Amino acid sequence: MTSHAVALAQGRARARLLEQPVLDGLFLVTILTVTFHKLQWELAGSLTLSDVLTSVFLVLFAWDRFERDDGRLTRTAWVALAFFVVFALVYLAGFYSLDTGQALAQWAKGMVKFVLHFGFLVAGVALLARRGLRFYWVALAAFLGGIGLNAVYGVVQLVLAETGVNLDELLIEPITSRQTGINVFGAVGGTQEVFRPNALTGDPNHLGIELVIPLLVLTPLYLRLEAGHRLKTPLAISLGFLLLVELATLSRSALLGLGCGALVLALPYRRHLRRPAFLVPLAAVGLVVAAIVVARLDFFLTVLRARTNTSRGSASPHFEVYSFIPDVLSTDPFLGLGLNNFAVYYEFVTGRPDFGPHSFYVATVVETGLVGATLFAVFVVWLFRRLGAARRIGRMLSEAGNPLAARIRPVAWGMTAALVATLVANVFYLTMTFYYFYVFATLAAALAVVAAQPRRE
Repeated sequence: MTSHAVALAQGRARARLLEQPVLDGLFLVTILTVTFHKLQWELAGSLTLSDVLTSVFLVLFAWDRFERDDGRLTRTAWVALAFFVVFALVYLAGFYSLDTGQALAQWAKGMVKFVLHFGFLVAGVALLARRGLRFYWVALAAFLGGIGLNAVYGVVQLVLAETGVNLDELLIEPITSRQTGINVFGAVGGTQEVFRPNALTGDPNHLGIELVIPLLVLTPLYLRLEAGHRLKTPLAISLGFLLLVELATLSRSALLGLGCGALVLALPYRRHLRRPAFLVPLAAVGLVVAAIVVARLDFFLTVLRARTNTSRGSASPHFEVYSFIPDVLSTDPFLGLGLNNFAVYYEFVTGRPDFGPHSFYVATVVETGLVGATLFAVFVVWLFRRLGAARRIGRMLSEAGNPLAARIRPVAWGMTAALVATLVANVFYLTMTFYYFYVFATLAAALAVVAAQPRRE
């Protein structure tokens, strides 16, 4: 080999060494900011910060694989790619249901988001499989930490709102030039406003449903930590804080999902429910909530009655949207009205061009028909099966005396509970179309892959 060829090969090797930290960094920053929905700009549609980062990540990921002439994928990544292709075919077939320029524009926006988000899922699983378990823990911490930062922002937002200060106006509007702020639920006594923190998500219900994930994923991990572990106390404090913010969102869908997820964890971790490690933080949260409620008893009783009264106008859209399903199935039963087209076809009912159905399942059936709904159900079953495989690997590690079992199994159980909670919460809400769900699906699908590596060793 000539000296020129050697120098060229060395230069390419150095370039690849530089690309890996950049690729990993883009991946981690993307999942850290995936719930920061307010960081978006109107450029031919809503373009969020995480969308920009994802575009760069996917290009760099593809270029890295092309340069290495490396098309290898794990079986899980191949299955994810197969889902990507089939979903794309269903959505492309739905193109023929469009009959207006507005419908086409909405469909195109939905397709761009789908390619970015599901493309990240495929590339993310492939990347995590290559990087291994240590990097997986960093990625999981980045994802949950991003939701935690949202919770911190939400508390500061709520405190400042009580004094008449709009935190978004100080920090977000100079960046995005968009007017945003905390959600105002109403007023008690005609003067005292009721605020619901929405943090960087844009909606208190979105924040509440997203908070369900760290609450359910971290709880079993916390319960299994050894006494005296350096993370035991920080996790206890973090979980208590996240639960308080969850309650502050006043989200009924989130609390419903959290309750169902807690039931999933109650069986495998029932013996921990009577231990001080669980009861002491829960009691501390209860005392804080009780003190706040007692200090403003009339105020909170009024708010509680408002949030538990399902006959109010705010509750009716959550039920009325289900009546749209028979109408669509009678005309477009197989492929629906077209991806991202609910608002277009029901503007004459709602009077709003941007109105989305208050249910993920209504959106799925209306926009993609029975074919799309069935395909998504198969995708969810696949996620549950991947988490089941991770739990089995954790059990095998436990039988082999590997201490990683105390990390793998709790996270697998926590993700299973979080998936159940998200599915339940989306009966009356629409967060599973958001990017954060695809990041969660990436981490859920990849867990068994990275957990199998120490088992083989």
